[in-house]
Amino acid sequence: MYDLGDIVTMKKPHACGENRWEIIRMGADFKIKCLNCGHIVMMSRKDFEKKIKGIKTKVKDADDTQENYVKF
Repeated sequence: MYDLGDIVTMKKPHACGENRWEIIRMGADFKIKCLNCGHIVMMSRKDFEKKIKGIKTKVKDADDTQENYVKF
């Protein structure tokens, strides 16, 4: 459902006025980063799913990102 690097929108905006966040850690807890000011917030999965409005941008498939790596 959610992937690392996804851009999500939250129901309430951050203090800086932005409501778009990037998911940078997933598990029992979620760590998200504000795309305007760079502030990082960590919250439980339950709180995250309660506060999320929707997914703005999905990250590309893993096969596409492998092209950016240097092959040895």
